[in-house]
Amino acid sequence: MITVLLILFHLTSALDNGLARTPPMGWLNWERFRCVTDCKKDPKNCINADLFLTMAKHLKYDGYADVGYQYVNIDDCWMERKRNAQGLLVPNPDLFPNGVDGLAKDIHALGLKIGIYEDYGTHTCGGFPGTRDHVEDDVNLFASWGIDSLKLDGCFCNVTEFPTGYPAVTKALNATGRPILYSCSWPAYLRNKDTVPYGDISENCNLWRNYADVQDSWDSVAGIINWFGDNHGELASFARPGAWNDPDMLIIGDYGLSFEQSQTQMALWAIMAAPLYMSNDLRNIREWQKDILLNQEVIAVDQDPLGKQGMRVFQEPKKKHYEYWVRELHDGAYAVVFYRKDNNGYPKTLSASFETLKIKTKSAHVRDLFSHRDLGVFTDGISAEVAPSGSCRMFKVTPIHQ
Repeated sequence: MITVLLILFHLTSALDNGLARTPPMGWLNWERFRCVTDCKKDPKNCINADLFLTMAKHLKYDGYADVGYQYVNIDDCWMERKRNAQGLLVPNPDLFPNGVDGLAKDIHALGLKIGIYEDYGTHTCGGFPGTRDHVEDDVNLFASWGIDSLKLDGCFCNVTEFPTGYPAVTKALNATGRPILYSCSWPAYLRNKDTVPYGDISENCNLWRNYADVQDSWDSVAGIINWFGDNHGELASFARPGAWNDPDMLIIGDYGLSFEQSQTQMALWAIMAAPLYMSNDLRNIREWQKDILLNQEVIAVDQDPLGKQGMRVFQEPKKKHYEYWVRELHDGAYAVVFYRKDNNGYPKTLSASFETLKIKTKSAHVRDLFSHRDLGVFTDGISAEVAPSGSCRMFKVTPIHQ
């Protein structure tokens, strides 16, 4: 009887929204626009309703929504410094004169979804009111506004409270009856601990931040890739439809990445089955950056319905100058990335056997997913020229079974 009750409790307490069967895609303001709230001093970068609606329109009319980008996410600093007399959160009226619910209606009218930010602690990372002791009120308020996604941070909170706090929000979200995507920062604050309860996290969250915030630099992106490569075994085992590891935002379109490095971030995020949340200024994006973000062949890898996260299968042992990453796909094919890290300034030919890539075949059709070219049939393995300094080549490898 006790066992039955525990099973029933688990079933009713786990996240039950039917969302994120493939990794979510959209736009998030944080990395690019941060906490700029003085609209008189900096109207171009101010995080007001006009900015979010403008970005939503770019998603709708510039082709992003057509390939899957659908969430427009508000991050920290959107609210007043204090709750109202009823204990409810209040949007900053200077930023959101028609309220967040008014913005939600406008974004929904475009056929898109809206996300919002909170923190399980006493305050958000920016010092605004946190949701601790207000979980049900806050979640119900978000549902009444028509919110489609909640990102819950972990500042100003003892990590020992996470195992009860984050699931409490899960339960409250379930109780609203509204499907609200749930993004947790739970493991990001535990990465220096011996163990992270990914089993519980994956039962309670649709996606979860694992590591440090991405910054607008290649060093930041490369550091995230290295960490995921070093920890891929544990991470990949918990990723599945409805539950995803999140290496943080795409910064393609900002200032810190070259053309080749932008391709590499897009490619490896797709291999990792990562959420694809851009944080950039879609008003001023270059055509080549847009082309990378709209690459449907790479997006198809990210959105593959098998939902199996890829991983690093090989790292050059002496100097770690290059790596091979592989992801199994639903149609029996594999996505493969040759990733080169050293800065020796000349293109270099990298070669990997199918055995090294953990692909059981003697020959395979190979297609380049950035040049959109079929490269022909390769026997025993793949060789490809790769430029230095964070460049990559990305392939779809379809085994030929004899």
